[in-house]
Formats: sequence, structure tokens, C-alpha cells
Amino acid sequence: MSDDLLVVEHLQKYFPITEGILFQKQVAAVQAVDDVSFTIRRGETLGVVGESGCGKSTMARCIARLLDPTGGTITFDGLDITRLSRSEMRPVRRDMMMVFQDPYASLNARKRVGFIVGEPLEVHAIGTDAERKRRVQELLEIVGLNPEHYNRFPHEFSGGQRQRIGVARALAANPKLIICDEPVSALDVSVQAQILNLLKDLQREFGLTYLFIAHDLNVVRHISDRVLVMYLGKVAEVGKGRTLYDEPKHPYTGALLSAVPIPNPALGRRRKAIVLEGDVPSPVNPPSGCRFHPRCPRAVAGTCDVDEPALRGFGDEHEAACHFPLERWPMTVEEIRRPADAVVAP
Repeated sequence: MSDDLLVVEHLQKYFPITEGILFQKQVAAVQAVDDVSFTIRRGETLGVVGESGCGKSTMARCIARLLDPTGGTITFDGLDITRLSRSEMRPVRRDMMMVFQDPYASLNARKRVGFIVGEPLEVHAIGTDAERKRRVQELLEIVGLNPEHYNRFPHEFSGGQRQRIGVARALAANPKLIICDEPVSALDVSVQAQILNLLKDLQREFGLTYLFIAHDLNVVRHISDRVLVMYLGKVAEVGKGRTLYDEPKHPYTGALLSAVPIPNPALGRRRKAIVLEGDVPSPVNPPSGCRFHPRCPRAVAGTCDVDEPALRGFGDEHEAACHFPLERWPMTVEEIRRPADAVVAP
């Protein structure tokens, strides 16, 4: 059995833009995800970060086959699931569950907690009614809720408790992979820590594998083994968490890290954030060459705006798609804005 649980190769998802009423003609496409490749090993957590609109959630929904990919391949546990029909996907979905972002919208307000958590068991015909009830009560206890709350409705719980219910639902059928689509972004900071610690404890106890999507770099650093940075539908950088945070190579990653608050006022005052100029380009008409070049302080005309950079290796599973990567970190704003060939590592 391979160590790789999920292998994504050259994944694409385009949303067509049409005009006309009777005879709709495609005139353009939103390139939400464009040529994304990565691997997740069994028992590993891969964190995915990037600005809103970079394609993180679309990519996750393609992997779960909630959206049909435009191109590329998705191999889950040795099986190519890219073109499987809905009926063929049913047994696969038992091993692949999702925890959604909004704990208020992702739970059916008309159903009791026992039904919500036990629904995967019913859909996949696992156990009898009595066994399902025992399993649901066991799951509620595992995620830190009172099993006696089996008959309560979602509105009777706080946001953090509702997200625990979502985690319990994802665990119901003993999945191999759980896709967490910004599961803590709608929660208070103190509750975020509780949910993150719960996810880590569950991973150790049940050998789970996570694809963890977030826009908070501190959250991703806390839970992830490796981190993948996305920008405008493409992979900008990927590497082990500690390596990527300590030695970022892509200027976009450096800009994101420079905006992370430091819990030390003295250091925070000395450090200057790298403010990116301009807006994120439209995914309908992305820039030529490197998609980050219109906002990149290290962009060189004739190279970055013409040639699309491929992922380059920097050792120890660290890769970045940049023609002029950062030599060291941290760098001052002045050093980063200097022409790339003039920056000399100490």
C-alpha cells in the first residue's frame, strides 16, 4: 500500500462565462484552479493558504467531487476518482468527508443533532438503528459534547459546539481523509484553539489525514505538517511548515508572513510589513507569465511578465514557482524592492 493517500495532478477548474438567452455561447472562463499538483501522505496534514478568491475552496470541492474538474487527475487511495459517476463515488465518499466553514449554515436547523451526526451512517447503511444511536452518542462524547444532547437542535448550541457537531459528523463513517474548509475562521480565537487541538487529538487517535484550508497563517502553522501557498489558482510555494515559515522563497509568501502579527511589541514596531501594490488580477483574464508579477516588488520586465515560472526545488521538499526567489528571510522592504540580481545573500 502506497504512503500517498491523495495525489492531485494538474488539476483545473474553469467556470464558463456565457452570453445570449436561447443559444448561450461561451465567451470566457473563470480560471478558478489552474494546473495545481500536490500529494498528501497518510496521517499527514497539508495546510493550504492564500487570499480570498485564490481557488482554495474550489480546489477542495473538486477533490471531494462536489464539483467536476475541468482537467487533471485526482487519485484517492490508489483509485482515479476524476471521472467517476455519482453512484460510483458513493463508496468513496465514506472515506472522504468535509468540515465546512460556517457552523451555522452547514447544519440543518430543522434536524436534531442525533440525525445530523448519524446521517452518514444511514446513507452508507452502516449498523442498525440502535447501533447508530450508540455510535452518535459515542462521537458526541469524543468531540467534547454531552451525549445526552442527542435530541437537541443546532440553535441550542454555540458556534464552537456546532463546529464540534460538524467534526463528529465527519468522523461518523471512519473516513481516511477529512477536508477542512476554513473550519475555524468563523469562530472566536479562544474557540479556534479548542477546535484545532481537538482536530490534532483526533488525528493522533484515529490516524486521520487532513487537507486543511485557511487564510490565517498562524492557524495553519499550528496544525500543518506541510503548507501549500496558492495565488490566483496556482501553487506559489509548498514546503514543510517550519522550513516555509523560516525560509520563504516566493515574494508572495514573504508578503503574507510579514503581515502576521508578532506577540512582541518591540519586534513588531521594528518590522515593516510588505505592502503589495494593486489589486488581485481577475481570474477571467490572468496576467501573462508569472501571475504575481503585476504586484511583485522583485518582478523583472522581460522575464516575469513573459515566462511562467515552474516549481523549483530548494531541498527538503521545498518548492517555489519564482524566477527570482528570496535569498534569505527576513529581508527588509528596501532589500526586497531592490532589483533581484542586486540582492546578495550575506
